[in-house]
Amino acid sequence: MSSLDQDQHLHPSCRNETTAPGDSADTRELAKQPLQGLKLASHAVLEKAQERGRLKCSKCGGSRMFFCYTCCSLLGVHLQEIPVIKLPVKIDIIKHPNETDGKSTAVHAKILAPGDVTIHTYPCIPDYERGKVVLVFPGPGSVSVQEMMQCLHEMTDRRPRGSSYEPAAKRRKSEEVQGPTHSAENPQSNPDEATGSESRAYPLQRVVFIDSTWNQTNKISTDERLQDLLRVELKTRKTCFWRSQKGKPDTYLATIEAIYYFLKDFREHCLAQEYDGEYDNLLFFYSFLHSIVNKAKTSAGKC
Repeated sequence: MSSLDQDQHLHPSCRNETTAPGDSADTRELAKQPLQGLKLASHAVLEKAQERGRLKCSKCGGSRMFFCYTCCSLLGVHLQEIPVIKLPVKIDIIKHPNETDGKSTAVHAKILAPGDVTIHTYPCIPDYERGKVVLVFPGPGSVSVQEMMQCLHEMTDRRPRGSSYEPAAKRRKSEEVQGPTHSAENPQSNPDEATGSESRAYPLQRVVFIDSTWNQTNKISTDERLQDLLRVELKTRKTCFWRSQKGKPDTYLATIEAIYYFLKDFREHCLAQEYDGEYDNLLFFYSFLHSIVNKAKTSAGKC
């Protein structure tokens, strides 16, 4: 759900072939390697873990590699060996109860940015304040990231003067998926506070993503608790997820792709800061798994 650089002049090596006016040999080759050019931490630790094979999760007993996608805990990898990312805004992921944990990429975000990412299992949805929270989801009425801040400012300006936010008690409960605990490197802050000086300068405090197969999203996306939120669509990004969904366009992104692309666009278009790979490590696990799948397909003669 984000981009591996489409039309950006900052990272030509990451450009997505779909926006280039020409169709050069380099562009066609890039289409086969959509995750090239990212500024990632070394995958050596994952390569070693892969050699050791699957391990049993001490919490749920499941057989896993790299991490337990059920418990959001690392396996065969130490916290100090993976990148930890500080995000400019809080991220909430609303997970469909029938979403297969092993096929979801939401856990990648929780493990890599534990201080800024929260996973809730539907029907548990927090109360969100209109004008300070957006839902990243395509559809009628959705706006681009470039248009988002202006829309939020307009929504805030239309609020009655003196009105205050009183969350409904009945909606306060949520089933949060706990992630790995990090030390001083990752100070835990109040999840309702905007993160960083950038967010305090803008109305946006939190971004919501839906984690589900696209055929299951309707129940969550139409929930009344999300209806007042401004919707943002990543209209120009294309997925490179290996689990393609039949009948769905390639602009339907995996959860971790959507988070990455949103934050990249947010930095460039809303914070007006040049992007230099600050959030590339959100794709740390995703890019490694992508390479494993591609190697397997090549060996099987499917590529």
